[in-house]
Amino acid sequence: MPTIELTETEFEKTITENDIVLVDFWAEWCGPCKRFGPVFEESSQSHPDVVHAKVDTEAEQGLAAAAQITSIPTLMAFREGVLVFSQAGALPAPALEQVVTAVKGLDMEDVRAQLAAQQATAEAPGPTA
Repeated sequence: MPTIELTETEFEKTITENDIVLVDFWAEWCGPCKRFGPVFEESSQSHPDVVHAKVDTEAEQGLAAAAQITSIPTLMAFREGVLVFSQAGALPAPALEQVVTAVKGLDMEDVRAQLAAQQATAEAPGPTA
């Protein structure tokens, strides 16, 4: 499956309606982004079951801000609508392959249980004085 361009209007739908989505936040002026582009495109050809999407941070500044992008390129991976990986920096092909393999291998029931536990801990009232 070829890499798709993602805009703010399609972002949430793309994340929620696909099992695995990798999102590359990039910009035309970014040298590391340009070097990572072919690696990302090659991964999209190797993994047709994974949606590979690119977000131009210059054209989609609102989306980049909402995603809290502070450095590019930034790669995010979503599985079943849950953000499971986020890292700034251009990855070499073997590292990107490891990310894809790891995301495919996740036990999403376990991931959801961990998220629920974290939320419960965050919402629990602290000790009172």
